[in-house]
Amino acid sequence: MDAATWTSGEWLGRAGGWLDEQLGAAGLRRTGEVSQPRVRAWGTVLRAETSAGTVWLKAPGPETVFEVPLYRLLATIVPQFVLDPIAVDVERGWVLLPDGGPTLREQLGEEDLSEVMTRVLPQYAELQLDLMPHAEDLLAAGVTDMRPAVMPQRFDEALEATGRYVAAKGDEEARERHAWVAGQRQEFIARCADLPDRASLDHNDLHSSNILGRPGGPVRFYDWGDSVLAHAFSTMLIPLVGLTKLLEVGPDDDRVRRPRDAYLEVFGDPADLLAELELACWIGKVARALVWERSLHGDLDSEYADAPLETLWALSMPSWQFPA
Repeated sequence: MDAATWTSGEWLGRAGGWLDEQLGAAGLRRTGEVSQPRVRAWGTVLRAETSAGTVWLKAPGPETVFEVPLYRLLATIVPQFVLDPIAVDVERGWVLLPDGGPTLREQLGEEDLSEVMTRVLPQYAELQLDLMPHAEDLLAAGVTDMRPAVMPQRFDEALEATGRYVAAKGDEEARERHAWVAGQRQEFIARCADLPDRASLDHNDLHSSNILGRPGGPVRFYDWGDSVLAHAFSTMLIPLVGLTKLLEVGPDDDRVRRPRDAYLEVFGDPADLLAELELACWIGKVARALVWERSLHGDLDSEYADAPLETLWALSMPSWQFPA
């Protein structure tokens, strides 16, 4: 699938017909036209008003189509934390979702981001605890395995993928960075062996625009196309990078430590778990690079084509730090 297919009259007709069929099966009816507010390299969404409010049809690309069965699995195991799909068609790769309301980012207002995330991140930790016994179910749904034991192999895959970019588009700096990353292979393998297998679902893009709900209240998490099965703590990579950048503070600032420790407290004593979290986030940069790569599906002309290499280059920095 690509943007040309998703915007064609034939595809839109089939998708709109399916949307109407599923609404009817659920006892709902469409009350407005179907629109297509987003088309990206990695998928598209349709929007429609119905007798029960707004609904969204999401059609991920082939690299992230696992999100469709994953929604059904999550709604079964952790329904309090996710949107319950109206309909799922695994064969077509379509999921029909109710509107979840405004995102956390849209409702922040004057709220302090650090305090809000201090209340939100423990909720994601609870989701992860509930999912820990279901690793095989997550794999069966198509979630990519990024657990510590397979990360040396994933390192090689990321190096190969970024090598293609460097060969086609890279400048001297890109070649130097790629060579530096290649030279870290043995250290990376050794550090993977030091990381316990505390596996759960790593959202891999957990920021306030992918969280639904009001500051201070219960929230729901959505947009699972970047998720992987990994060490649970690697999910903190994106929130902690986001906090340091948005708040313009260092990684050891109290406004970063508070939400970090609130998350860890769900699993145990933060002081005992901090080193494990730092290692999981550092190793998780390779998973993040591969998530970028699968989203781009080989498009070296994309404006994000350098993102996988930039993410790998972050291995030269401590824990959850990224290039400016």
